[in-house]
Amino acid sequence: MYRDFKGTLIILVRHGECEGNIRGLFRGRTNFPLNRRGLIQAKELGLELLDFPIVNVYSSPLERARQTAEILGKEIDLKINIDEDFNNIELGNWEGLKKERIAEQYSEEWNLWINNPELLKIDGMERLENVQKRAKKRLDELVQENHNKTFAVVSHRAVLKPLIAACLNITPPYFWRVHLDTASYSLLTYREGTGYCLIQLNQNKHLKDFISEWV
Repeated sequence: MYRDFKGTLIILVRHGECEGNIRGLFRGRTNFPLNRRGLIQAKELGLELLDFPIVNVYSSPLERARQTAEILGKEIDLKINIDEDFNNIELGNWEGLKKERIAEQYSEEWNLWINNPELLKIDGMERLENVQKRAKKRLDELVQENHNKTFAVVSHRAVLKPLIAACLNITPPYFWRVHLDTASYSLLTYREGTGYCLIQLNQNKHLKDFISEWV
């Protein structure tokens, strides 16, 4: 039904699966490529979005997002735009480490991560507040550049969750109130006066196989 929407339609895509997802690693800006299942997921996503009148695709520069965007772009015959503002959160010395190890060695910080990550601050880590500000600022710009058109943003859950919260004015703690699977997509509309409206969240019906991450 949304394929015929009249107005600005934003398709928010989480990248396909990578080894960091299935191994339970904190990823951040570690540059994992898509694994075999992730490549299949990206193809399934591209076919799912084929009928949407997408005019632009914007992607995080990290390989797992870029590959997802490129496969999507190939299906809909569009070149992708790399956008640093949709890059993943920087996680400092947590990047590449197993979540079980973090839980053991950084118990206090781990408790914040699973209960109120908006308050988490570690050396070299980008605060979720800052991720939210840069992603929302860029989305606002793209909405104006793509007025009354449909465009897609391919990014990461630690970017898309804060972004959705900002668009809907959801106050902290919001991070664990929104769930996004790999290669899922969510739909936002934008209208002058009323602003953003979430009309679909975490659509994954196009995926034959995926594993949900809950922490």
